[in-house]
Amino acid sequence: MDFIDEVKALAARVPNLIDNIQTEEATKNALVMPMINILGYNVFDPTEVIPEFTADHGTKKGEKVDYAIIKDNEPIMLIECKPFGSDLNTNHASQLFRYFNVTSAKVGILTNGTTYRFFSDLEDANKMDDKPFLEIDLLNLKDEQVEELKRFKKERFDICELESVANELKYTKEIKQILLKEMNKPSEDFVKFFANQVYNGRITLNKRDQFTAITKNAFNQFINDRINDRLKIAMSDKEDNTPVDIEDDIEPVDDGIVTTEDEIEGYHIVKAILREKVAPERIVMRDTKSYCGILLDDNNRKPICRLRFNRSQKYVGILDENRKEIKHPIEELNDIYALASEIEAAVKRMEEQKDE
Repeated sequence: MDFIDEVKALAARVPNLIDNIQTEEATKNALVMPMINILGYNVFDPTEVIPEFTADHGTKKGEKVDYAIIKDNEPIMLIECKPFGSDLNTNHASQLFRYFNVTSAKVGILTNGTTYRFFSDLEDANKMDDKPFLEIDLLNLKDEQVEELKRFKKERFDICELESVANELKYTKEIKQILLKEMNKPSEDFVKFFANQVYNGRITLNKRDQFTAITKNAFNQFINDRINDRLKIAMSDKEDNTPVDIEDDIEPVDDGIVTTEDEIEGYHIVKAILREKVAPERIVMRDTKSYCGILLDDNNRKPICRLRFNRSQKYVGILDENRKEIKHPIEELNDIYALASEIEAAVKRMEEQKDE
């Protein structure tokens, strides 16, 4: 059973367990410990998981957080559990807030067994943020959430990559929430921004009301158009491995396509693969209608690889020494790591050409 199936199997058990989970301990045993195991950590091995982890904080002695995930004898993640069904709020995270100042952990997880909120210290070093950068809900599970959860598996967790990933997730989530709010009820500033782009007259009260309706309709039509475009691509795009010459496959960048979370994660995986080969700022992502390109030096003539994720079967396209694209099918994003040698070879060829 692969990772996504394990998480979905745990989620499927929840409705049958609800009547028997009445305490925090029951929540830990029935839901939290199985989740820790799914992430690859042995809850019965104190070199990996320490229950009732103690870290004295100032004058407060003997306070405990429910679990600490350990690596190289240091905590990397702290987990605070609340009873099943509890609302998760800032007060419930108080111990996590305190422990961030006195441990080396960079991830704090607050959970009631079904909702998992992931925190870090993006705003101020060693001070846990008020808002989570990721939230997983087993009762409303989404595939993209499971893909993000994979980052915290034992074999995948990378503390060096955490800050950039957490920033991406946190602010992407917040911007999406703002866009959703504006789509349903455009604010005055939002309406004025668009009205000033298309209308040269004075924005009176009547004009503002008129443009509020126009902006809302335009926004919804735009979303529907993008969905229809994606559906047309999915239906018409043939799933083949025909080599494509780079000269014939360059698409305009500024086409308004929204980069998906899978593409963002794929980009970070490629950066992780190449982090010892080239400076990370040289690796740039450009999205197009057919694929998401990962480029060296933000140069269309230096494609590291192409993430072809706009269909049910995902491919990673890598140009060979003859500049022909070879499409490698993958089942999950983690499979990109298996293509590390091909990705590194592509960069090496480009670097050697530069030196000639």
